[in-house]
Amino acid sequence: MHPAFSVIFLTTLIGAGQGLFLALLASALGARFGAWAALPDAFVARAALLALLLLVAGLAASFFHLGRPLRAWRSAAQWRTSWLSREVLALPALMGLVALYAAGHLEVGGLLRPHLAWVGLAGALVCIALYLCTGMIYACLRFLQEWATPLTVVNFTLLGAASGFSVAAALARLDGLEAAAGLALAALALTALGLLGRSAALLRNARLRHKSTLATAIGIKHPRIEQRAAGFLGGSFNTREFFHGRTATFLRAVKWSFLGGAFGLPLLLLTLALAQGAPAWFVAAPLVQCAGLLAERWYFFAEANHPQNLYYRALA
Repeated sequence: MHPAFSVIFLTTLIGAGQGLFLALLASALGARFGAWAALPDAFVARAALLALLLLVAGLAASFFHLGRPLRAWRSAAQWRTSWLSREVLALPALMGLVALYAAGHLEVGGLLRPHLAWVGLAGALVCIALYLCTGMIYACLRFLQEWATPLTVVNFTLLGAASGFSVAAALARLDGLEAAAGLALAALALTALGLLGRSAALLRNARLRHKSTLATAIGIKHPRIEQRAAGFLGGSFNTREFFHGRTATFLRAVKWSFLGGAFGLPLLLLTLALAQGAPAWFVAAPLVQCAGLLAERWYFFAEANHPQNLYYRALA
């Protein structure tokens, strides 16, 4: 498939925003059980506003993927059958809950404060639902075999949560909060789990035997079929939108880049952060990881082989 940068930024940014909000909720839960001191209201409000900013930035990026942005509201009309429509509904709902959570920590003795636990619980449930919706947009496409696996949903969730917890740990360390170590440890665990999940998906896809072949495409059973022409003298929508146009060498380079940038280096940086406590390690981890996740998401889209490319392989 052809990776659209609008969707790459959408999925990466909202995933990090969701993860950051979940990290704040996890910190509040940890403080409730005495794992560390409660986070200051000002810090929670700032972090929640940053999570909201990431969600808004992801939503803004998605508009660049639309042919007619003024008709974007119609994308929510098929919520009974479409995971995309469900995502369109879940994202604004989460943005509203995150905004309420931030507002509740900004006010003193206001109406929202007694209900923050319920706002947080509702936000956590919508976060999980949004991860599910985003992953299922791709996992439900059975003809794209690289995506049609539960690992797609698992990896969207783990990678988004890992990046969000990593950002939360950096923010907490810059404010000198004792919760930073616990958040960094959680980010380390989520990144390791993300590496396992993404590696499992890579191994699965490397062993795939595609159901569609030239023989099934043209309905001729013959042991040797060779395509000599692409069907077009020049490019077309099919050749632009369903194939990335990159070489196998370039794909391998991106794969090893994101394995190092999204997993290897963050694991090292988070380990150094926990061992030495230096703010630089805490800050470097999410910056490197987010850059690596952009490469990972590019590879995720490029790795999928659309069956229609059987007709245009010569040109591709």
